[in-house]
Amino acid sequence: MTAVATPPTTASPAAATRDERPAVVRRRVAVLAALALVAVLVYQFAMVTGSWSYAMDLRLRQVGALVVVGVATGVATLLFQTVANSRILTPGVMGYDSLFVLVQTLLVWVFGSAVVVDLDVRVRFLLDAGVMTAFGLLLFRWVFRRNSRDLFVLVLVGVVLGTLFTSLTLFASRLLSPSDYLTLQDLTFASFNTVDPRLLSITAAITVVAIAAAVPLLRRLDVVALGHDTAVTLGVDYHRVVNQTLAVVTVLVAASTALVGPLVFVGLIVANIARQVLPTYRHRTLALGAALAGVIVTVGGQFVASRLLDFTTTLTVCVNLVGGLYFVWLLLREVSP
Repeated sequence: MTAVATPPTTASPAAATRDERPAVVRRRVAVLAALALVAVLVYQFAMVTGSWSYAMDLRLRQVGALVVVGVATGVATLLFQTVANSRILTPGVMGYDSLFVLVQTLLVWVFGSAVVVDLDVRVRFLLDAGVMTAFGLLLFRWVFRRNSRDLFVLVLVGVVLGTLFTSLTLFASRLLSPSDYLTLQDLTFASFNTVDPRLLSITAAITVVAIAAAVPLLRRLDVVALGHDTAVTLGVDYHRVVNQTLAVVTVLVAASTALVGPLVFVGLIVANIARQVLPTYRHRTLALGAALAGVIVTVGGQFVASRLLDFTTTLTVCVNLVGGLYFVWLLLREVSP
């Protein structure tokens, strides 16, 4: 019996796109993972001069810090943008970076640079992370009420407090001696060159625990992204999910900032790269994409700044330049019809 060939079924363009989307997402996640791996390997092994063992040990610590900060910042910004319902906001608008600088300034002003420098790095790390975590938790617990508009109030209060912290920092820094001021610049400048391995281990552990706590929230964030009314209608406890998400964001941002200092635009770049590259609404995939993009941006940016530009500039300057232009472009996209 001769088999009859079945003609291909004609599907609508929308159905075809929907059928191809999972394959496209998997392919693009694989590309991001490959790029992240290549960035790490190139940074670790390329252009080695001098003692190989010393270079490998130093670079391994630097890569570890870059990966941890990239993952923590990327995931935190992605989650924050979802609950804030805005792609141009980052956790920095809540004043974390300004608070970190203020804490360092007050420590140098009160105790002097000699005492602060001699202070155990783990004590200083726990102090910085503890203050920022407590600030974030108290801020959204105080402001957030049973109303969908309170999230906007939270962001507004964060912006105001960030401005206040910056003003206090400027005032206190003018009271410092020149030597204390130079020490303060070293403490507040984001650096991956001299990361303490003990702090790296603590930050990595905190990041893993925080992301593990965020995993059960990711599927509910798919619904939260639809808006307050829709999420409540579909049976999601909107306020509880938002509170838990903000707690995770606070811990991630506090830990990464306490490790290396503030990096203003990294999260903005990374989270939007993940959303643009991955055509999906699923936060499990987006969070993975943001983590991989964070590794690419931090490791690749540090490689360019340190190896290709020979330390004539820093990762902070490169990221702020690119991130500032990217932020302006996002703003123009938001306001354009």
